[in-house]
Amino acid sequence: MVDRWISKVYIFVSLRYSSRPRRDISGERSLVINFQSADMDRRRAHAIAKVREAITDHGGTTLLSTGITADDSRLAKAVVDAGVRLLEPNHPAIALARGLHGVKDMHNAESVRHELDLAEIDRVVAGVRAVAGPEVFVTVGIPGGFTEVQPVALREQHFYDLARAGADGLHTHKSSLADLEDWIAVAHRYGLTVDAYIAHPEDRHPFGIAAATPGEVAKVAKQMEGIGADMIGLMTGMSYGGAAAGEIPVEIRDRLAALVETVSVPTLAEGGINAENFRAFRGTGVDIIVVGTSFDDVARMAVAQTAATYISAGQKAVASVS
Repeated sequence: MVDRWISKVYIFVSLRYSSRPRRDISGERSLVINFQSADMDRRRAHAIAKVREAITDHGGTTLLSTGITADDSRLAKAVVDAGVRLLEPNHPAIALARGLHGVKDMHNAESVRHELDLAEIDRVVAGVRAVAGPEVFVTVGIPGGFTEVQPVALREQHFYDLARAGADGLHTHKSSLADLEDWIAVAHRYGLTVDAYIAHPEDRHPFGIAAATPGEVAKVAKQMEGIGADMIGLMTGMSYGGAAAGEIPVEIRDRLAALVETVSVPTLAEGGINAENFRAFRGTGVDIIVVGTSFDDVARMAVAQTAATYISAGQKAVASVS
């Protein structure tokens, strides 16, 4: 029977042995022969150990660097050289970096992110891994891993390819527990961790499983931990913006406290964290703060100012001979 199936389907090497055909995420039939369950569990354990070590070494709260610092190998090296131990390349940021369909900001990149070629993400991950080294934790956002606006044909081969490219985990923003549970099962088969998020139902983008009150946050967080999420984060609702005057709104602080106090896995805060307010987030007890737009803004302004200096000098030279 197995020989007959081998002649008909692509065989994926994964975690759990099965002699019966099943469907992968794309719906295609595949025969999964799994003889690496313990190996992939060890792979994930090593990845989480890197995260926990960074949290400890950085005084209880570490940084997950994303945006331009994780999709450009030159800037990934810069932040790693500065001490960053966690990186997050993701498909909206890469879509923006590549100018996909002419998008010029992250809000618009969210609407086209699903069209990014997964092979391009593999190349980005491989490059980042090559310059960052083996002890940096790399979690990756890919088409299908967020609450997408269009269907994405995702196959288990893509999980395998990401793992081989150097990914430690998958950065996800699913808005359904059922979808998240399916996602976690496949990711774990390939030794990939999953960091998943809770969001407010009124947020501009559906970046996580909805939970409005602290009580709801605690309930959802427990459910997420129960289905195997390796890290759980809270979206602040300030994505691509930022909190003024270095403060955290009371509602966000209370929801974040509910998360931190409820689960035993590493916790994250994402959205609007910048140089003015990051200390306030450190004071919440959250394990990881996710920063991307703040780095993008600093890089954009620094390049623009430097370019303007060169152009201004040339204009002054022309004016002096006129």
